[in-house]
Amino acid sequence: MKKHTQKEYIVIGLGRFGTSVAMQLEANGCKVLAIDNNEQHIRQIAEYVTLAMNLDVTNEEALEELGGRNFDGAIISIGHSLNASVLATIWAKEQGISQIIAKAYDETQGKILTKIGADKIVYPEKEMGVQLANDLAFNNLFDAIELSSEYSIAEIVTLTDWIGKNLREIRLREKYGVNAIALKRGGTLIVNPPADEPTKKDDIFLLLGTNSTLKKIASANVSRKSSK
Repeated sequence: MKKHTQKEYIVIGLGRFGTSVAMQLEANGCKVLAIDNNEQHIRQIAEYVTLAMNLDVTNEEALEELGGRNFDGAIISIGHSLNASVLATIWAKEQGISQIIAKAYDETQGKILTKIGADKIVYPEKEMGVQLANDLAFNNLFDAIELSSEYSIAEIVTLTDWIGKNLREIRLREKYGVNAIALKRGGTLIVNPPADEPTKKDDIFLLLGTNSTLKKIASANVSRKSSK
């Protein structure tokens, strides 16, 4: 039987993003080596991770001493310094680390890091901006979970036109381009609701679709209520 082992990650760069990733990985049961060249950042995170080291990744000799240590993944969270991000990404690639995730501030930096070996690029500020915009745009929704910049799962109270009709009659996919993945009725969650089940007034649909389509449905619901 294969023995279960903890996943080990190295997080390089302990700004707000890197610190939150490192602490959450450790909280999720992973071992984390946190790296930064700022002594204050090291002191602040030391008690929350497996090991925190003050190290300058632009110093190639220091990186050589670090070694790969069989990490499951590397998170390069430097961002502000392209040179440091590049050196850290190249080091992680040379060590054979299978999953390299790098933070970037813009598309150009992201393309460079991808070219030299990063498997995934994240843009925390851009993604935070998109999330905020969607939160503001979806203020008429009961609740929404963003899956990407284009798609979400939203909880929408049954439209007046849907009451008494079943899913076949409502034709969510054909008419609206969304899919009903679940239905909330009272305190019960009905996953994959039956297509022939009549919809009730206070039913809440969990709909999967594009953000723009979900917003239109929610807006239509609100405008109908306000016109009464």
